Amino acid sequence: MESYTFVVVGGGIAGVSCVEMLCHLRPDSRVLMITASQLVKAVANVSQLTQILCSFDVEEQNYGEFSGKFPNLTVVQDTVLDILPESHQIRTDKGLTFHYEKLCLCHGARPRLLSDNEFVLGIRDTESVQVFQNKLKEASRVVIVGNGGIATELVHELKGVDVIWVIKDETISATFVDPGAGQFFLDSLQEGQTGGAPEVCKRMKYSSRDLAPNSSTCKGSALGPDWHRNIQTLGAKVESTARNVMVEFKSEVKRVLTRTEFQGCGLKESDKWQSARDWSVYIELDNGTVLGSDFVVSATGVTPNGDLISGHLFEQTPDLGIKVDDNFRTNVLDVFAAGDVCTTTWTNAPHWFQMRLWTQARQMGLHVGQCMNASLENRLQTLDFSFEMFTHVTKFFGYKVVLLGLFNGQTLNNEYEILLRITKGQEYVKTILKDGRMHGAILIGETDLEETFENLILNQMDLSSYGEDLLDPSVDIEDYFD
Repeated sequence: MESYTFVVVGGGIAGVSCVEMLCHLRPDSRVLMITASQLVKAVANVSQLTQILCSFDVEEQNYGEFSGKFPNLTVVQDTVLDILPESHQIRTDKGLTFHYEKLCLCHGARPRLLSDNEFVLGIRDTESVQVFQNKLKEASRVVIVGNGGIATELVHELKGVDVIWVIKDETISATFVDPGAGQFFLDSLQEGQTGGAPEVCKRMKYSSRDLAPNSSTCKGSALGPDWHRNIQTLGAKVESTARNVMVEFKSEVKRVLTRTEFQGCGLKESDKWQSARDWSVYIELDNGTVLGSDFVVSATGVTPNGDLISGHLFEQTPDLGIKVDDNFRTNVLDVFAAGDVCTTTWTNAPHWFQMRLWTQARQMGLHVGQCMNASLENRLQTLDFSFEMFTHVTKFFGYKVVLLGLFNGQTLNNEYEILLRITKGQEYVKTILKDGRMHGAILIGETDLEETFENLILNQMDLSSYGEDLLDPSVDIEDYFD
């Protein structure tokens, strides 16, 4: 039986970031990573946009190539079956047993699929993306169910195929942005624009009490940024590279039917979706709509894998996330957890909350590495500055999207004001203000406001005297608050 100072389970962004931190801090200690896949996700091309906000690429590397980066690192392709905390041992699917001093679980989450039908796909890792590409080559109609990051990115990328987008909300991309930003994206989707000459700028100020309650939830997928960059997203209609997207708003899937089940149950396709062909899979929506497609992409969130490895040992939240404290310790001695598999239980900073995204997976992975090292030295690690404020940067519909702080008014009990600046086809700027202080922002387009707004949220400067002039396009706010 081999013995290691640190053992990390999982080859995703959290696990890799944790291993890199441990190898940096403890170059003389033995580190073991156990990954179920031949490929691990390594962070590359990190660009620090602000004090907290950063962008990066995710490069998939063979685990052998990754292990060669650090002389004290061993990487094993295997699956952990059981943890024996009394003896500080883990057992694997291949019959191996390893001893650890400190163990970290970073084995992520799994897609929450609508059905086990073979034509219902979840996109979570390289293998599932490959299955998706193979089916897409022969597809003429695809149904995408969900309103988060994966769904939004897919809808924008798919061409040469009819896309029916089923969402439970009144606006698109509601997991991340407000209805106004959703309409901004929808306009660009329908008009095929991702930029161009700006129209007249609109600036509005209104109270959140004028809005309906926000139905979005803090969920997200851990696939790396630009995961779709190098995959084939062209359907069977190769003669057409146009984007053809139709949205079913305020709809949820009631049931999924195979072709045989559909033919035997007496249902018919709704008139607007009726076709002469037999489809591989059919779905019935709760509004009575029935439609068929070549396959369905289920992008309705993820379930943490907290139950997959000795789940009975760990305190978990109802969604199966393993509970961790501010040093990412579980209730089991010398066992830590980070990334999508964990749920934080400490009292959050006023402008931070957990959302299962690749940016937080990296932040958690780096921090838990420091915490494991501190634990080895019998001390506690102070929370990293990145946990002071929620930040995330991504791209939707070709636009740069930056989310800062309480960007949708989370935790403010619907008691805040909103300032908006909209330039159709170019930018969408939204700020959340309460008692004259900024608490969050959504920035869509090349606004160059992320650093200024991050500082205003962190510093809690009183902005009452500026009023609507805060977003006046004729004022260089970046220089003003420099």
